[in-house]
Amino acid sequence: MNREDYKIHIIGAGISGLVAAKTLEKNGYRPTIIEATDRVGGRVKTDLVEGYQLDHGFQVLLDAYPMAKAHLDYSNLQLQRFLPGAVIYNNGKAQRIGDPSRHLGLLLPTLLSSVGSVADKIKILKLEKILKKKSIDAIFQSSGTSTLNYLKDFGFSDAIIANFFKPFFTGIFLEPSLNTSSRMFKFVYKMFGQGYAVLPKNGIGAIPKQLQAQLHHTEFIFNNKVGVVNDDHILTSNGTKIGTHFTIIATDASVLIPNLKAQKTSWKSCYTLYFEVEKRSIKEPIIGLVAEDDALINNIFFHNSMATSSKGSQELLSVTVVKKHQLSEAELIDRVQNELKGFCNISAEKCIKCYHIRQALPNLKHLENDISPTETQLKPTIFLAGDHLLNGSLNAAMTSGERAAQGVIMALEDGLKVEEIASEYI
Repeated sequence: MNREDYKIHIIGAGISGLVAAKTLEKNGYRPTIIEATDRVGGRVKTDLVEGYQLDHGFQVLLDAYPMAKAHLDYSNLQLQRFLPGAVIYNNGKAQRIGDPSRHLGLLLPTLLSSVGSVADKIKILKLEKILKKKSIDAIFQSSGTSTLNYLKDFGFSDAIIANFFKPFFTGIFLEPSLNTSSRMFKFVYKMFGQGYAVLPKNGIGAIPKQLQAQLHHTEFIFNNKVGVVNDDHILTSNGTKIGTHFTIIATDASVLIPNLKAQKTSWKSCYTLYFEVEKRSIKEPIIGLVAEDDALINNIFFHNSMATSSKGSQELLSVTVVKKHQLSEAELIDRVQNELKGFCNISAEKCIKCYHIRQALPNLKHLENDISPTETQLKPTIFLAGDHLLNGSLNAAMTSGERAAQGVIMALEDGLKVEEIASEYI
């Protein structure tokens, strides 16, 4: 049987599934991706609403990610850089801090800010220097504690932890207690130190669209939800039976394979609200952090502070809420509007969209940087992909997709006997 004759199906057109297809194509195979929605991206999508580009949650790409460098064309994405710092809202003041070695304009405000002590600022530079020397593999192989304990053990003051590290990494880890493993903290911190947080000019959804455009021999089946995955066939929710030689499940496999029910992935959630505002209180592309204990808001960003392909009639502000609450959508919008006015002196009259992202990040206890192709194999003809296998990042999503595809290729090269698909299957 020729390589292009093998029926290899990928469940899910998210980042992992797209990279898996790209890897298979590179090796001469012609996979089929089955996607439940009407487009690629999974959790990485951008909507166009009233002329505004709205990402599904406030998302950024760290351009130092090794796998992103390997799979994406950065120049084609027209990446827009965030300033390496933050505006901290606390006690009625807005203070700017950041990395002056990469943006000189942040030097004076960082030195003058009361967000942390001089010793804290020296320790930030020291930590960046230490992590630059460590490889990513070494970071993930190191002993782990919680991020909060790691910061305390490193000698950071309670003030810098509360005013900067907590709100900043709460927005990244989507949990306010910083219980996330210090290995993930060190990895992300290293990536920030080696590069920049960036956004494509067309929004975060440009990333999966670019990956899709790289596929020339992959068939897409959209708006088709898979119900069950068996060894040699797939059953869709509408009862269609699809014959397959190999399947890569690039989504939560526990709902597709009966004996995996107990291994269901746990998820972290968040809310992202988009507002029209008349003017920007932060002119430059830098994130705003609300460091008030009783605030529901975690971070804000004025999207028109960087170039976008589409703009609405006014300024666009995104607000991220991570803390748990029992508010209705209307109550949440009202609460956020009041907090924006009270903590940030921002008047946000119109809410354009409120996203409740229920599966924003996998909630993982054991974090890894990589996985061998054989470890992605669940059964002889079924392989797994997704950032939930490693850690919650675009880098991990790409890694797992590549490894799952390599696992399929290895299985075929090892001479696994593949039967012809019965004619009763599509």
